[in-house]
Amino acid sequence: MPQDRAFAWIDVQRERRERAGLVRRLSPRPADSPLLDLASNDYLGLARHPEVTAAAAGAANRWGAGSTGSRLVTGSTELHATLERELADFCGFEAALVFSSGYAANLAAVSALSGRDALVVSDAGNHASLIDGCRLSRAEIAVVPHADPDAVRKALGAAEGGRGDEAAGGTGAAPAGRRALAVSDAVFSVDGDAAPLAALAGACRAYGAALVVDEAHGLGVLGDGGRGAVHGAGLAGAPDVVATATLSKSLGSQGGAVLGPARVIEHLVNSARTFIFDTGLNPAAVGAALASLRLLRREPERATRVRTVAMGLYGRLTAAGLAAVRPDASVVSVRAPSPEAAVRWAAACRSAGLLVGCFRPPSVPDGVSRLRLTARGDLTEPQLDEAAGVIVRTAPTA
Repeated sequence: MPQDRAFAWIDVQRERRERAGLVRRLSPRPADSPLLDLASNDYLGLARHPEVTAAAAGAANRWGAGSTGSRLVTGSTELHATLERELADFCGFEAALVFSSGYAANLAAVSALSGRDALVVSDAGNHASLIDGCRLSRAEIAVVPHADPDAVRKALGAAEGGRGDEAAGGTGAAPAGRRALAVSDAVFSVDGDAAPLAALAGACRAYGAALVVDEAHGLGVLGDGGRGAVHGAGLAGAPDVVATATLSKSLGSQGGAVLGPARVIEHLVNSARTFIFDTGLNPAAVGAALASLRLLRREPERATRVRTVAMGLYGRLTAAGLAAVRPDASVVSVRAPSPEAAVRWAAACRSAGLLVGCFRPPSVPDGVSRLRLTARGDLTEPQLDEAAGVIVRTAPTA
């Protein structure tokens, strides 16, 4: 029948995925899993912290289960405003704006700060949310090699039509009336390497461009007391730097935020579609994120411990001969010979009591499959020994 043909193309794509070993399936997580978790993004181990869960329950009891509307109608509470103030203060920015997810925050920052006549220079290793923000922006997009400030500088200069004043040792300027920005992860989610933020800022400033940095994997791990990679690079609070963050990783909650100059935040309130037309983040998530933020401020050693655990795990794996990437933050990447081998390896780890992440194309920009390990700050040394032992014993032989 004609109606049977409407989605016949889905069957073709499914067959292609199966042949390539790229089928993904949902695996519901039990409330009390016996597995040792090296797969989640709960970097500080706060998702189940008693203060955090109590704050979530208290916020739901006071404000309700949902935010009831968009932030501009009924979806903003005093709790949202408090989180925004404390998050901006902690990270060193003038203002902050909370979104329903980190994905929505990235879409907002990139699309609302660029536009049809703008130029956006994007790192080839950026997260999908930044890539989608570029696509939605309708701007001219220049994708540059990974972690390459010189490539960013060249892309900005080429768009300007030359080196401008910079050739004479001065500072170039963006084309008259044209907006330009560079976007980059602070810590890249696949291999866990950190972006050269100071050099990127220098490249942007040579041409009067803004820098937008996704702190999803930096907040709570890098910088003084976990204030993020932007803070650690001395760029927090700069008038030409904007950071985005997720509340669902180090802060163990849900949601996202954009941090930057007050005029940028005011602009987003009035122009960011994922803010204006989306339901506000639910009060329980806001309360949980606020409690985690206060815990981190009170116990800054949590950020240091995450980095210690990451290096400990990396050292154990490389000593055993595995191809692990030296971590700059909390993500430890271990390369696998093929997508199929990565899937089998992750399954073997699970059977041995260890939960690990498995990254395969198209999630990895270089096409190389990996185990992606989360070095959580609450892991003990015996747990690290156990985890490394399982990974080494189950590693593919070819």
